[in-house]
Amino acid sequence: MGNTIEKAAEIIQGRTAHKGYNGEYCVLAQEDLDGRLTASVVTAARAEGLKWITFGTGLGSNKAKRIERDNRAAVCFDDEMYGITLRGRMEILTDAESKRENWYKGMENHFSGPDDPNFCVLKFHTEKYSLCLLFEGYEEAEGSV
Repeated sequence: MGNTIEKAAEIIQGRTAHKGYNGEYCVLAQEDLDGRLTASVVTAARAEGLKWITFGTGLGSNKAKRIERDNRAAVCFDDEMYGITLRGRMEILTDAESKRENWYKGMENHFSGPDDPNFCVLKFHTEKYSLCLLFEGYEEAEGSV
């Protein structure tokens, strides 16, 4: 199972804006303001293995408002070779260091820079995972971080 977790961590890292992003996205699922589930296609800014993933957005965005109401969330990375589903909790970061560390090319289309007062970072903390990898045979793992 350790090898499966390591492979999943490498996949997530490779799909972040700071480590080789090439236009791929992941899905962020949250409870909407009306109590129904919703999903958003998002770009991951940074990640540390399966432990945490960050996303950039606006303080007034629906994603940020949802966290204020209910911070539970799920993140999914998938393609024909793998399915990685993470469940956990999110927090909103507005400190200058977090904003600078998570800024990436493309954010300038939405914000004036990492110091933009509307720009914030959403940090997802994984509590549970479900992994299905089809690289060298079939590998599956579930567990808690």
